Amino acid sequence: MSKNRRSFTPEYKEEAAKLVVESNRPVASVARELQVNEQTLRNWVNDYRKQHAGDEPALTVSERARLRELEKEVRELRMEKEFLGKAAAFFASEYR
Repeated sequence: MSKNRRSFTPEYKEEAAKLVVESNRPVASVARELQVNEQTLRNWVNDYRKQHAGDEPALTVSERARLRELEKEVRELRMEKEFLGKAAAFFASEYR
């Protein structure tokens, strides 16, 4: 049971990655559309982003502030989740 391995040109890989990056569509959606393995496309996108890292515009002051707010919120939510998990485990063991 051998599958024929498909090969893609560098141009095709770049266009597929560009489709994900520029359209802000999920990798899974584009992979299904192109009939390419999701992880393969994700690798292409990562390579594309590394090669074109300087092309992205820098964050504005308001974007940086929003990013800091969101990072703080994520930290707080993770701490709450951890606490609730411990509390649930405590009460589950207490009522056995």
